Amino acid sequence: MTSCATVAGRYARLVKIEHSVFALPFAYVGLFLAAGGWPGTWTLVALTVAMVAIRSYAMAVNRLADLPFDRENPRTRGRELVTGEVGVGGAVAFTALCAVVFVLACAGLNALCLALSPVVLVWAGLYSFAKRFTWLCHFLLGSVLGLAPVAGWLAFDPSFSVRAVLFGLGVTFWTAGFDILYACQDVEFDREHDLRSIPACFGIGPALAFSSLAHVNAVIFFALGGWAAGLSWIYFTFFAASAVLLCVEHLILSEEDLSRVNVSFFTINGVVAAGFGLGVIVDVFAG
Repeated sequence: MTSCATVAGRYARLVKIEHSVFALPFAYVGLFLAAGGWPGTWTLVALTVAMVAIRSYAMAVNRLADLPFDRENPRTRGRELVTGEVGVGGAVAFTALCAVVFVLACAGLNALCLALSPVVLVWAGLYSFAKRFTWLCHFLLGSVLGLAPVAGWLAFDPSFSVRAVLFGLGVTFWTAGFDILYACQDVEFDREHDLRSIPACFGIGPALAFSSLAHVNAVIFFALGGWAAGLSWIYFTFFAASAVLLCVEHLILSEEDLSRVNVSFFTINGVVAAGFGLGVIVDVFAG
């Protein structure tokens, strides 16, 4: 008999729950900037639940949408839906559950968050189909994660802020940049199946250039966000360290050698996200 822990582990692997590290710190950026300090335990917990739920929902939609491709791609044949560790029916039910939890968490925050929750659900699910139609799919994914700082701000203060939007634009370009790098692994497969990633449409060399330009834009917007929020040298110290890491991310990859793409994708970007998040939070409390 399969234990609950084993089943939970399968679903956690299905949605790569550890990748929540990419969006969650930026949600906290918006939250702590809006609060100017401690936002309250309830708001912090409700926002965390909402962010984990929407990211899990988006990833589950992606896995279901990509199942026909994942069955054929040698790199993805070990995924849970392909191997049968998680059934399609179970994945659909899990997706619906994540959507419900997200809406309930938004309802626990404020009326504006609740009103916007259906829009976010649609937008978060759209990315999974975008690569069938446009090479801008990476930027669509970026815009989904880019909602994190805005969501964090709205969780505490239900009014839009330029500061949160600037950080959101930074997240958008940062995410698009590393997603382009990740897509370089599947360039031949994507071409064979008419999937329109930037590497498949333009080649790996131009894709690396696209990614670098996206990360230059990200750094600019993160700097503008810190300036608009009146953050101090504390934030900009973390900012500088994260910017250096983004440079390293590109230095360890080349058109001839993509062997370290997973280090670039998860390890470096996980530290970058944590760095920006800590920079803002420490600065807010120090101020």
